[in-house]
Amino acid sequence: MPKNHTQQVKVIDGRLPRGIWQRADMEPHLATAPEHESVLQELMQREPLFHRQEFGTTRKDFEKMTTPGFWEVSASGRRFSRRFVLDTLEERYQYPTEAIWEIRDAHCGEIAADNYLITYTLVQGERITRRATIWRRTSEGWQILYHQGTTVQRS
Repeated sequence: MPKNHTQQVKVIDGRLPRGIWQRADMEPHLATAPEHESVLQELMQREPLFHRQEFGTTRKDFEKMTTPGFWEVSASGRRFSRRFVLDTLEERYQYPTEAIWEIRDAHCGEIAADNYLITYTLVQGERITRRATIWRRTSEGWQILYHQGTTVQRS
Protein backbone atom coordinates (compact mmCIF):
# COMPACT_ATOMS: atom_id res chain seq x y z
CA MET A 1 0.00 0.00 0.00
CA PRO A 2 1.49 3.41 -0.91
CA LYS A 3 2.61 5.56 2.00
CA ASN A 4 -0.21 8.09 1.66
CA HIS A 5 -3.08 5.60 1.58
CA THR A 6 -5.28 4.33 4.36
CA GLN A 7 -7.79 1.54 4.40
CA GLN A 8 -11.48 2.21 4.81
CA VAL A 9 -12.45 -1.06 6.37
CA LYS A 10 -15.50 -3.18 5.69
CA VAL A 11 -15.31 -5.20 8.88
CA ILE A 12 -17.10 -8.52 9.04
CA ASP A 13 -18.97 -8.10 12.31
CA GLY A 14 -22.17 -6.10 12.10
CA ARG A 15 -25.01 -6.55 14.56
CA LEU A 16 -24.64 -10.10 15.77
CA PRO A 17 -26.83 -12.15 18.09
CA ARG A 18 -26.06 -12.19 21.82
CA GLY A 19 -23.03 -14.29 22.69
CA ILE A 20 -21.66 -14.61 19.16
CA TRP A 21 -18.61 -12.48 20.01
CA GLN A 22 -17.11 -15.30 22.07
CA ARG A 23 -16.54 -18.92 21.12
CA ALA A 24 -18.24 -21.45 23.39
CA ASP A 25 -14.88 -23.05 24.22
CA MET A 26 -13.25 -19.83 25.51
CA GLU A 27 -12.04 -19.72 29.08
CA PRO A 28 -14.58 -18.09 31.46
CA HIS A 29 -12.32 -15.10 32.24
CA LEU A 30 -12.34 -14.25 28.52
CA ALA A 31 -16.12 -14.10 28.26
CA THR A 32 -17.85 -10.74 28.50
CA ALA A 33 -20.09 -10.40 31.55
CA PRO A 34 -23.76 -10.04 30.63
CA GLU A 35 -23.91 -6.53 32.10
CA HIS A 36 -21.15 -5.40 29.69
CA GLU A 37 -22.50 -6.93 26.49
CA SER A 38 -24.22 -3.69 25.43
CA VAL A 39 -20.94 -1.78 25.92
CA LEU A 40 -19.13 -4.47 23.91
CA GLN A 41 -21.62 -4.13 21.07
CA GLU A 42 -21.38 -0.33 21.12
CA LEU A 43 -17.58 -0.19 21.21
CA MET A 44 -17.08 -2.90 18.61
CA GLN A 45 -18.97 -0.67 16.20
CA ARG A 46 -15.97 1.70 16.64
CA GLU A 47 -13.23 -0.91 16.17
CA PRO A 48 -10.82 -1.23 14.50
CA LEU A 49 -9.81 2.22 15.55
CA PHE A 50 -9.75 5.10 13.10
CA HIS A 51 -11.22 2.99 10.30
CA ARG A 52 -14.93 3.60 10.87
CA GLN A 53 -15.85 6.52 8.64
CA GLU A 54 -19.14 7.12 10.42
CA PHE A 55 -17.13 8.42 13.40
CA GLY A 56 -15.10 10.82 11.29
CA THR A 57 -12.10 11.11 9.02
CA THR A 58 -10.61 14.48 9.93
CA ARG A 59 -7.98 15.45 12.47
CA LYS A 60 -10.68 17.22 14.50
CA ASP A 61 -12.73 13.98 14.56
CA PHE A 62 -9.71 11.98 15.72
CA GLU A 63 -8.87 14.58 18.38
CA LYS A 64 -12.42 14.27 19.73
CA MET A 65 -12.05 10.47 19.72
CA THR A 66 -8.86 10.45 21.81
CA THR A 67 -7.95 11.78 25.24
CA PRO A 68 -5.09 14.32 25.42
CA GLY A 69 -2.89 11.61 26.98
CA PHE A 70 -3.68 8.98 24.30
CA TRP A 71 -0.82 6.81 23.03
CA GLU A 72 -0.47 3.49 21.30
CA VAL A 73 1.89 0.58 20.85
CA SER A 74 2.01 -0.72 17.28
CA ALA A 75 2.25 -4.34 16.16
CA SER A 76 5.99 -3.70 15.70
CA GLY A 77 6.28 -2.78 19.39
CA ARG A 78 6.95 0.91 18.73
CA ARG A 79 5.25 3.51 20.94
CA PHE A 80 3.47 6.40 19.27
CA SER A 81 2.24 9.65 20.79
CA ARG A 82 -1.17 11.12 20.15
CA ARG A 83 0.39 13.83 17.99
CA PHE A 84 2.20 11.29 15.81
CA VAL A 85 -0.98 9.21 15.38
CA LEU A 86 -3.06 12.30 14.52
CA ASP A 87 -0.44 13.50 12.01
CA THR A 88 -0.35 10.06 10.38
CA LEU A 89 -4.14 9.76 10.20
CA GLU A 90 -4.48 13.23 8.73
CA GLU A 91 -2.01 12.33 5.97
CA ARG A 92 -3.47 8.89 5.28
CA TYR A 93 -7.08 10.02 4.93
CA GLN A 94 -6.16 12.22 1.98
CA TYR A 95 -6.09 9.07 -0.22
CA PRO A 96 -8.58 6.49 1.10
CA THR A 97 -8.68 2.90 -0.10
CA GLU A 98 -10.80 -0.07 0.94
CA ALA A 99 -10.11 -3.43 2.57
CA ILE A 100 -12.04 -6.21 4.25
CA TRP A 101 -10.93 -7.36 7.68
CA GLU A 102 -12.44 -9.86 10.09
CA ILE A 103 -12.89 -9.40 13.83
CA ARG A 104 -12.99 -12.43 16.11
CA ASP A 105 -13.24 -13.19 19.81
CA ALA A 106 -14.14 -9.72 21.07
CA HIS A 107 -14.25 -9.22 24.83
CA CYS A 108 -15.17 -6.31 27.09
CA GLY A 109 -14.33 -5.74 30.72
CA GLU A 110 -14.88 -2.72 32.95
CA ILE A 111 -11.51 -1.79 34.47
CA ALA A 112 -12.70 1.30 36.40
CA ALA A 113 -15.90 3.32 36.53
CA ASP A 114 -16.80 4.21 32.90
CA ASN A 115 -13.47 2.77 31.63
CA TYR A 116 -13.51 -0.39 29.54
CA LEU A 117 -10.88 -2.66 28.05
CA ILE A 118 -11.88 -4.07 24.66
CA THR A 119 -9.84 -6.93 23.23
CA TYR A 120 -10.27 -8.78 19.96
CA THR A 121 -8.43 -10.57 17.18
CA LEU A 122 -8.17 -8.78 13.84
CA VAL A 123 -7.55 -10.87 10.73
CA GLN A 124 -6.15 -8.94 7.77
CA GLY A 125 -5.55 -11.63 5.16
CA GLU A 126 -2.49 -13.54 6.38
CA ARG A 127 -1.76 -11.01 9.15
CA ILE A 128 -3.36 -11.64 12.54
CA THR A 129 -3.13 -9.23 15.45
CA ARG A 130 -4.55 -9.18 18.95
CA ARG A 131 -5.93 -5.73 19.70
CA ALA A 132 -6.52 -3.99 23.02
CA THR A 133 -8.14 -0.59 23.47
CA ILE A 134 -8.98 1.27 26.66
CA TRP A 135 -12.12 3.37 26.19
CA ARG A 136 -13.60 5.99 28.53
CA ARG A 137 -17.25 7.02 28.49
CA THR A 138 -17.45 10.81 28.90
CA SER A 139 -20.26 13.35 28.73
CA GLU A 140 -19.07 14.12 25.16
CA GLY A 141 -19.06 10.44 24.12
CA TRP A 142 -16.48 7.65 23.95
CA GLN A 143 -12.78 8.49 24.02
CA ILE A 144 -9.71 6.31 23.60
CA LEU A 145 -6.98 6.38 26.23
CA TYR A 146 -4.70 3.64 24.88
CA HIS A 147 -4.45 1.16 22.03
CA GLN A 148 -2.15 -1.75 21.25
CA GLY A 149 -1.87 -4.26 18.43
CA THR A 150 0.29 -7.37 18.79
CA THR A 151 1.09 -9.62 15.84
CA VAL A 152 0.47 -13.32 16.45
CA GLN A 153 1.30 -16.44 14.49
CA ARG A 154 -1.44 -18.57 12.99
CA SER A 155 -2.19 -21.60 15.09
